[in-house]
Amino acid sequence: MAVGASQSRTGLGDRLRSWQVHHRLSALDSLSRLLRSPVSSLMTWLVIGIALALPVGLSVALDNARSVSVGWDSPAQISLFLRSEVSMDAAGLLRERILERSDVASARLVSRDQALEEFRQLSGFGDILQNLDDNPLPNLVLVTPLGGDGQAQRAAELQLALQDEAGVERAVLDMEWVQRLNALVELSQRAVGALGAILCLGVLLVIGNTIRLAIENRRQEILVIKLVGGSDAFVRRPFLYTGFWYGLGGALLAWLVVAVALWWLRGPMATLALLYQSDFVLEGLGFLDSLGLLVAGALLGLLGAWLAVARHLSAVQPR
Repeated sequence: MAVGASQSRTGLGDRLRSWQVHHRLSALDSLSRLLRSPVSSLMTWLVIGIALALPVGLSVALDNARSVSVGWDSPAQISLFLRSEVSMDAAGLLRERILERSDVASARLVSRDQALEEFRQLSGFGDILQNLDDNPLPNLVLVTPLGGDGQAQRAAELQLALQDEAGVERAVLDMEWVQRLNALVELSQRAVGALGAILCLGVLLVIGNTIRLAIENRRQEILVIKLVGGSDAFVRRPFLYTGFWYGLGGALLAWLVVAVALWWLRGPMATLALLYQSDFVLEGLGFLDSLGLLVAGALLGLLGAWLAVARHLSAVQPR
């Protein structure tokens, strides 16, 4: 009776352990290769770090600007400049009539004498104003609309309604400049997003080109692996880890650049805030933002390496 040759079979557990071992060895070997050429690796990390630090730093600056402007959004205020012929008694009646509206939180009457005194104290032109024969300022009613959702829209509608009141020369919504500031911040945010997308594309190109050079340098090694039956996934894995380490290292450098820049600016910013009697503190990257930066850098490295490997590895075939 012929005895058939026995065929060994690899279990699922053995395959999983082998897969894990190769992942660990590939990760350590790719990191070791980068550290063995520190100058070229550091140059690549610096390019990636600067490309990532620029949009991240601008985003942090916009977040700080937004936190400053939050306190200016509310309450909105409408300044009613009254006609010169409107007396204080008529202005008081107008104020009482305005307070009866359901969309008004408060209304304060400022006489022309009070307005001139405040202007004299704040403007620094006290000596010049003393030589005026007549007070050129009108009586003023400062109206504060109700807050809450949709405040800007309601304030604009209230402005139009108060403009038609008898005795009102002009109604000025003092929140308009804040709305312009918010529009400018939103525009800047979109510009930073577009710049970030362009620089992320640049990071992909840098990593892809670096991985392409690594594939060419290891062409003979790849040919030998494929000759002995190595799969494409087996050959691809070390290069993916190389891209991962490039992206992660670049993200770490980007975080360091942003942190150093914020540390350098924090002192002068605190001095400026103190001069304006503000408690503003320059905020940096939080834990979640820092973690997001590292994850984004690692993912960009993996994606750039994957694209380079998918394009160039197929050209390396044994003959």
